[in-house]
Amino acid sequence: MWASLVEQVGVEREQLHRLPKSHRPLIERCTASPPGEYELSALAAMLHSFYNGVENIFKRIAEELDGQSPRREFWHRQLLDSMSEPGKARSVVLSKGLVERLDSYLDFRHFFRHAYVFTLRWDRMSSLVLGLEETLKLFDEELSRFLATGKGGPS
Repeated sequence: MWASLVEQVGVEREQLHRLPKSHRPLIERCTASPPGEYELSALAAMLHSFYNGVENIFKRIAEELDGQSPRREFWHRQLLDSMSEPGKARSVVLSKGLVERLDSYLDFRHFFRHAYVFTLRWDRMSSLVLGLEETLKLFDEELSRFLATGKGGPS
């Protein structure tokens, strides 16, 4: 089970790393001038994909090691929060600080799924877009630490 989980997480991680690489020219342009409507749409889709990929990893961990993912009304938030707590058969996956940082991406994902693209605003997205690579780096470091220790027991 552990080897399968590590393999599945590896596939998701590869996809997550493709996002900033494929959007790098657009992200770099946004540091010089605010993006237009079409660029905002592309960046919003990137942010949405990023959090979906992160959440896919959390779901795999929860299902494989905790026995199930949260399924209640606010399950997205519960799943994220659960990663900073030990599970039934695993140690903590992420620090509370990183969970707080990812919380902003979860909030944006929720907004994006329920909004029209013409309501997107750069002033509300810029910190997420410009901080994506750093967030991914931190996520990678903490996830690598978790995977290197094995599922272990609660810590």
